[in-house]
Amino acid sequence: MIKPTPAIVSQNAVRRLPRLALLIFCLAYIVPGFVGRSPWKSADLTSFGIMSSLAKGHTSWLAPQMVGTTGDVDALLPHWIGAWSIQLFAGYVPIELAARLPFLLLLIVTLAATWYGTYHLARSDRAQPVAFAFGGEARPTDYARSIADGAVLALIASLGLAQLSHEVSPAQVQLACAALLFYAVAALPFKPGLPVFAAALGLAGLTLSGAPSLSLVFGAGACAVLLVDPQSRWSRQQALWRILFFALLTACMAALASQLHLWRWRIALPDGSLVKWASLGRLLLWFTWPAGALAVWTLWHWRRQWWSRTPSLHLAWPMMLVTAAIITTLSTAAGDRSLLLALPALAALAAFALPTLGRSIGALVDWFTLLFFSGSAIVVWVVWIAMQTGVPSQPAANVARLAPGFTPSFSTLGFLIALAATLAWAWLVSWRVGRHRAAIWKSLVLPAGGVALCWLLLMTLWLPLLDYARSNQSLVTQIVDQVGDAPCIEVSQLRPEQVAALQFHSTLPLRVANAQSVQCPWLLVNPNFSAAGVSVLASGHWSLRARVNHPMDRANALWLLKAVKP
Repeated sequence: MIKPTPAIVSQNAVRRLPRLALLIFCLAYIVPGFVGRSPWKSADLTSFGIMSSLAKGHTSWLAPQMVGTTGDVDALLPHWIGAWSIQLFAGYVPIELAARLPFLLLLIVTLAATWYGTYHLARSDRAQPVAFAFGGEARPTDYARSIADGAVLALIASLGLAQLSHEVSPAQVQLACAALLFYAVAALPFKPGLPVFAAALGLAGLTLSGAPSLSLVFGAGACAVLLVDPQSRWSRQQALWRILFFALLTACMAALASQLHLWRWRIALPDGSLVKWASLGRLLLWFTWPAGALAVWTLWHWRRQWWSRTPSLHLAWPMMLVTAAIITTLSTAAGDRSLLLALPALAALAAFALPTLGRSIGALVDWFTLLFFSGSAIVVWVVWIAMQTGVPSQPAANVARLAPGFTPSFSTLGFLIALAATLAWAWLVSWRVGRHRAAIWKSLVLPAGGVALCWLLLMTLWLPLLDYARSNQSLVTQIVDQVGDAPCIEVSQLRPEQVAALQFHSTLPLRVANAQSVQCPWLLVNPNFSAAGVSVLASGHWSLRARVNHPMDRANALWLLKAVKP
């Protein structure tokens, strides 16, 4: 027996979010972070370095590396697409922007797949709102469109999405592939063609992006969800064929991972301490906010649907993806990057909370968001003014203390963009608190707008400071000042992002250090690998010339050694 739905929505409440406004809003969130900044440590810079080496033909396409170092994730596809883009746009745009262009498109794919996946979930029979006795309930198409608009707003509002989704890293490709798979299963009951292609692309992308285990789990989960969910649009034979398709596709991905030797054991269970579990709890809370909280609200108010003998697809499928991502987060070292894959499904679950939110809860969300993001924007502006003028004196002194050697700069374009975004936020707040027609997505407008505003302000007003803190350019500059126009420089035990920074911010030819002979007049050693440094000094071939430190990260340091003449 199908339980009644908790969604009570009138046609007046499914007002359409203007497409042009949604498009501009998404672009204002997507473009900043891809344009104008230096590669940041560590995954962003490491991946960029490997892409650059591939594009220049310095490494194998099936085992990409740079000067003898590899990334933390055995990913192929992210480095391939970045290298292809560098080769395609060589000479037309800066190399770092060329590497980012396909990842910008992947973020667009993530948002689009989330919208269309949620739209099809909301079109399913058991996700529909209550039918009124005398008519006037929301029409299925309009209701699904409003729910999908809310899902995109919830995804943008998720705090954990901003930085990781703007990196050129395997995590960004995995996110897009997870969103494609989310869309594929959601849309499969309505049209088989495009969802089948999206499923194959999503599972293959996960496999080739360093997540073959998740590809296997997601594929098996899709089979399980399709098996237990009764679809009135399918005959029994159609349902069996779709389940068989996902089973065969998952088996093919497992075979592909085995053929390319992509399986790696990365399980790292928490140590059981209260501090560790508290840290994981904080990560789950802030990373998924507010989509995570709204998803919990959805599961409670729709509990009759997912506690029934045959759970509905619009709840079972997102729940499966979120559960798998959270388990991976708890059992791997890179918890935030694993949790990133849950955000599209979490956003869909959050959107289904919108028809059940009371007026008081909506007002609480609005006021909290208004105060938090308005306060954050004020802090960004005040610190920026202090960096430019020295007034107020305390923020200026804090910047000088935390970022020694940093010289502020003024960008007219960045200032105008930041000013326009702030004025747009003020208009959005006035629209939200003013009188307007009810729309079920209205409670997510301010959270999404606030995240977009703060991200854009950081990527304009604070971009020089963030580049100084998050890139390794200052570290490389100190090395170049020391070695001058050296013919080459040897490296030993350097972290991948340090090697990538040397390649990007300098023209120094790098060589892998050879313990048996001296190839270059200079050698760089990572002092954190003390055994390597001691053995190099004990060899008698090198003398310590300088210890080079990052001005804002003392752990990011290098020893610069000079060859001892015989």
